[in-house]
Amino acid sequence: MIALKFKKFNIEAYKPGKSRIKKFKNVIKLSANESALGFSPKVKKLMLNKNLISSKYPDGKASNLRKAISKTYKCNSEKIICGAGSDEVIQMICQLFLSPKDEVVLPEYSFLMYRIYSKIVGAKVVFAKEIDFKISIDEILKKISKKTKIVFIANPNNPTGTYLTKKEVLKLRKKLNKNILLVIDDAYSEYMKNSDYASGLNLFKNNDNVFILRTFSKIFGLAALRVGWGYGSKKIIKALNMIKPPFNVNQIAQLAAVESLKDKKFIKKSINHNLFYAKKIKKFLENYSIFSNTVSANFLMLDFEKSNYSASFFYQKLKQKGIILRSTENGYHIKNKLRLTIGSSKENLKFMNVVKGILN
Repeated sequence: MIALKFKKFNIEAYKPGKSRIKKFKNVIKLSANESALGFSPKVKKLMLNKNLISSKYPDGKASNLRKAISKTYKCNSEKIICGAGSDEVIQMICQLFLSPKDEVVLPEYSFLMYRIYSKIVGAKVVFAKEIDFKISIDEILKKISKKTKIVFIANPNNPTGTYLTKKEVLKLRKKLNKNILLVIDDAYSEYMKNSDYASGLNLFKNNDNVFILRTFSKIFGLAALRVGWGYGSKKIIKALNMIKPPFNVNQIAQLAAVESLKDKKFIKKSINHNLFYAKKIKKFLENYSIFSNTVSANFLMLDFEKSNYSASFFYQKLKQKGIILRSTENGYHIKNKLRLTIGSSKENLKFMNVVKGILN
């Protein structure tokens, strides 16, 4: 037998929210922060178009999509790069900026792919404590060293659902060394209607040392098509394009993303739906002493510390009824908490009815 050698990584692999339960054909999946309303009718119409050509390579530069993004978000199309989900953009940023022995600072509870891609390229991941499951600017600053190259934050943060205010984000960038790249993940920003919040894109469109991540997987409902984008200085974008795979965003994903940006009515409907049900479910669960974060993104992190029931008990009982939440012990190592995605009206009402049956 030939013993081929390959790199060995000390990495805990990403485990997505579960989507299947044995013996259940129709599962209510509230574990992956997917769009409650799916995608725009405009996208559905596109999908049914029989004239779509799949035998040719897509536009490697995603020119039309970048123009559509530029128009929608009032930003420079030359400072945009598209990826197969924002995951791929995170991967490219790590490849571009990080070398072995460099350091990356992350909040202790944050999107798992930041640490995974950082470790793959050999960088050291340094975790900053959170205060009551909220990112702490002061704790991040304590962890900065001469080796720090990147600070990653998601705002709102996944999986905690907490967020930094506009003032806090501006303070972080001001206090950081100018040579450190601040990467802000705006994945859930479209859902945010909190008056003290501002997206990374709106705050730092003209900053060369801030890079913004965005996705079409959440409010636009294109999770299966894998399309996201990044926004940074022209120098960074030019360098990223040199290492980017040639046809990384497929043609249907590009076309669907363009169509989804056009449907302002659908986006507004999705935002209103999320706000209504997030508040409703939050208030409902408080009757059972299950508390959660201030409504922000399209999910709630449920805290069972003051409840008569444990997160594990709750998770298993829901699972027996065909409903899946996200365990925060897997990957995040947060005990006695669960992450609940806001679902469709039918899913949310079923969830609340089942909870009544379990906890009453």
